[in-house]
Amino acid sequence: MLLELILICLVLGGVVGVMAGLLGIGGGAIMVPALVMLFQSQGIHTEDVMHLALGTSMASIIATSFSSMRTHNTNGYVSWTIVSSMSVGVLLGAFLFSFIASTLSAITLSLIFAVFMTYVAIKMFLDLKPASNKTLPGYPVLALVGSAIGGVSTLVSIGGGSLTVPFLVSRNIDIKTAIGSSAAIGLPISLAATLGYVLNGMGKLSTADFTLGYVYWPAVLAISATSFITAPIGATLAHKLPVGVLKKVFAILLTIVSIKVFLSFA
Repeated sequence: MLLELILICLVLGGVVGVMAGLLGIGGGAIMVPALVMLFQSQGIHTEDVMHLALGTSMASIIATSFSSMRTHNTNGYVSWTIVSSMSVGVLLGAFLFSFIASTLSAITLSLIFAVFMTYVAIKMFLDLKPASNKTLPGYPVLALVGSAIGGVSTLVSIGGGSLTVPFLVSRNIDIKTAIGSSAAIGLPISLAATLGYVLNGMGKLSTADFTLGYVYWPAVLAISATSFITAPIGATLAHKLPVGVLKKVFAILLTIVSIKVFLSFA
């Protein structure tokens, strides 16, 4: 049973890596629905499934966030001034909202996930671009925005790119720098959120082995291993495939899957 689960997660990680590189989406958009179905099939208590899927997904994002940050930094597309200004808020928001997530029911978390992913899907389908007509605010505002991004990212298990990139672009930050800086900000989000999910889930899962808090580590290791390898493949395919059409198709599928996640708890 464990071997079968690990094999499934290896495949899942490969898909996550390719799709992230190809479409620029957060891994949680794919991982959370897949992990929910996987954990439900393993007989995990219904009320624990969503928390475990979110925590496991966040922990799996650590490796891909680090890899992405390193690549963007090598290419000179990370503004460490922006990253340092937002990181304190991001860390606090991500960590504190993991405590909030632990108090919410599975159906509430699934509803938040479904609504947010539907919002992401609509933006992706319509290819909406933020207006670039504002300047970058000072440290206090950046820290506050960072805390909000960290908090929301923790509740829906994303690295923050779908929030950070539009915010920075709307402040006249070059799109490549916005993406690179967002990738760097994704690392503290995933680290703080993972720590929070571990602490808040301690002693609460009696039906799942190999867990630490709300994180299932065999899945994390398997997903991280293959997504780390396949992300560059997706980035290469982005230059050869009709990404615009693929984004529209994926947006529709994302909406359907997100609603299905919610209905599975309703």
